[in-house]
Amino acid sequence: MVVPRPRPPRLIRPVREPATTPPPLTGPWAPTDRRLDAVELLPLPDGATGPEDVVVDPTGRVISGDENGRLWWWPADAPPGTRPRLLAETGGRPLGIEVDPAGGGLVVCDAYRGLLRVTPDGSVHELTGTAPPVHLANNAAVARDGTIYFTDSSDRFPVSHWKRDLLEHRPNGRVLAYRPGARRAEVVADGLYFPNGVALTPDESALMLVETTTHRLLRVDLPQGTVRVLADLPAYPDNLSAVGDGTYWIALPSPRVPVAERLLPHPRLRQLAALLPDAMQPQPRRYGLVALVDGDGTVRRTLHGPRGDYWMITGVRQHGDQLWLGSLLAQAIARTPV
Repeated sequence: MVVPRPRPPRLIRPVREPATTPPPLTGPWAPTDRRLDAVELLPLPDGATGPEDVVVDPTGRVISGDENGRLWWWPADAPPGTRPRLLAETGGRPLGIEVDPAGGGLVVCDAYRGLLRVTPDGSVHELTGTAPPVHLANNAAVARDGTIYFTDSSDRFPVSHWKRDLLEHRPNGRVLAYRPGARRAEVVADGLYFPNGVALTPDESALMLVETTTHRLLRVDLPQGTVRVLADLPAYPDNLSAVGDGTYWIALPSPRVPVAERLLPHPRLRQLAALLPDAMQPQPRRYGLVALVDGDGTVRRTLHGPRGDYWMITGVRQHGDQLWLGSLLAQAIARTPV
C-alpha cells in the first residue's frame, strides 16, 4: 500500500522579517573534532535513500527507514557494509522513530500517515492518521505513562516541499500529545516555526525542542505548554534525542545559509524563489554536524565533517559508546565512536 502524497500550495505566503547573520562555527562550535568525515557506513539496499532517523531497540537492532516507506534493521555490532533486513512497510514516509515501551515495538512519525505503532512482528497500526490536527508528523518522545509527544512540523506543506515552509517563514507548526486510548491528539504548544526534534527531560516536566526555520533550541514546560528560548544555533537543527543523563544530541543538517537569511526582508523575492526549480533555490551546505547540549542549552560537544562525506545529518542517537546517524539524502546509516 502506497499512501497518496498531498499536493503542496503553489504559492507561499511570506512575511517581512529582519535579516539575520549566521554566526561563525567558533568557540564550542569550532571544527576541532572532525570524526564525521570518517564514519562507518551500513547501506540501505537497492539504492534506497533517506534513512532520516535511527534508533536502537532493546534487542540490539538498529532501525531506520527510507523514502519509500520501508523500515530496515541491522545488528548493532554489524561490520561496515552489512545489508539490512526488512522490518515493515508503512506505505508513507517514516521520519522520527522511537522505541515503544508498551509492547517492545516502535512509535513512528510518518509524514503521510501520521503517528504509527509498529509491533515487533512488523504490523503497522495508525494511532492518529493525518486528519487535523496532524499534518506532518516528524519526531516523537514517549513518556513513562505512554503519552507520545510529537512534532507536527507544518500545516501548510508536506515533507516533499519542506523548503517552501522555510522560505515562507511562518509559525505553521505545533507540538501534539497522543495519550493511550485517545481518539485524537491534543495540542501542547502551537505557533512554532517548523518544530522538529523533541525529547523529554529526565523528570518529564518539560520537552526539549528545536525549530528548523528559526534555528532555535526551546524548552516547553509541561503540562502548560509554556515555551522558552534556550539558544540560537549556528546551524539548522533536525531530530533531537536524549542521552538519559540530562544531555541531548542534536542533528544539524546544514550550517545556516547566508543568502536565505538575507532574503528575509524581501517576501516577494522569497515567493519567487519558491517557484524556481529546486536546484536554483538556496541550498544546504554539504557539511556533517551534530552537537551535544545540556538542559540549559549549553553546548558540551560538537562533532564535524567539513568534507561532507556523510552530510544532511537528520538523525542522531547514542547507544553505549557508539553514535548512530541518519540522513535525509544518504544511502546508508552511519556509525562512529563517541
